[in-house]
Amino acid sequence: MSIFEVDHWNRKRAPSLCKGPEEFCGVPVRSGDATFPKAMDNVTVRQGESATLRCTIDDRVTRVAWLNRSTILYAGNDKWSIDPRVIILVNTPTQYSIMIQNVDVYDEGPYTCSVQTDNHPKTSRVHLIVQVPPQIMNISSDITVNEGSSVTLLCLAIGRPEPTVTWRHLSVKEGQGFVSEDEYLEISDIKRDQSGEYECSALNDVAAPDVRKVKITVNYPPYISKAKNTGVSVGQKGILSCEASAVPTAEFQWFKEDTRLATGLDGVRIENKGRISTLTFFNVSEKDYGNYTCVATNKLGNTNASITLYGPGAVIDGVNSASRALACLWLSGTLFAHFFIKF
Repeated sequence: MSIFEVDHWNRKRAPSLCKGPEEFCGVPVRSGDATFPKAMDNVTVRQGESATLRCTIDDRVTRVAWLNRSTILYAGNDKWSIDPRVIILVNTPTQYSIMIQNVDVYDEGPYTCSVQTDNHPKTSRVHLIVQVPPQIMNISSDITVNEGSSVTLLCLAIGRPEPTVTWRHLSVKEGQGFVSEDEYLEISDIKRDQSGEYECSALNDVAAPDVRKVKITVNYPPYISKAKNTGVSVGQKGILSCEASAVPTAEFQWFKEDTRLATGLDGVRIENKGRISTLTFFNVSEKDYGNYTCVATNKLGNTNASITLYGPGAVIDGVNSASRALACLWLSGTLFAHFFIKF
């Protein structure tokens, strides 16, 4: 950085605010031929790094000092600052440089290199900018809500420059989840497919973004997604299956007409694993044939489906089971003939 000439200091014009020797203090009183910097040069460092402030001088300089605002840090080789982080790096006829170690945000601001040449003071100023990596300071906790509720997530972050905060839904295919560029993410009338993890990212290009996640669980009542009639012969093993989606996970019950079934009664076994419940008959008899009801329940509601266990020749939905078998054979033969003729 270069030395900028300023006018003679008029020490009688204004009281000195400088904390140091008189030759490093004063205020300019007229412009004359003096040239002032149009803008301060900047030195930018990250929090925790070291900042080097360099001042280019020449052999006409008789005295030199570095100041932070009105406080002298170094005058020549003499240290005035009590801050152990401030050290002198170079003091030669051409350069006068200091270093501030482990820089923090309170170090940000203007610094002045002041020199004395033939009783004419000159100054060069630099502005120290301290950047701080983004850090998420406050974020919403995981939350459980009922479908149809409104949800607001909060993510507060600090950093210098001020970080941009972005919310993203992770539990969907890439490109399909909505994104919100705000500290607050508001979801009205939340749906079950909006459950999952939401990622808050704070970014200011100083360092890698700070990322945190929040999980939203959406409760909804059960609905039976799969329930299939089953045909089996007498004496064989038969299984009826019922699958229900729900949050919290549904509890299952099985009924035949108005009678609730239980494992071990009448040679049946009920198994519930997650969203699937099965009713197993180990040795089907004629009395086992008929309609069964699967009931799925959680704290938000319940639903049911009718499932039929039938034997050979039974009519299901108006179609004889033997006719179903013949139709399947005919369709298979037709497809095979079509395939044979084509090739």
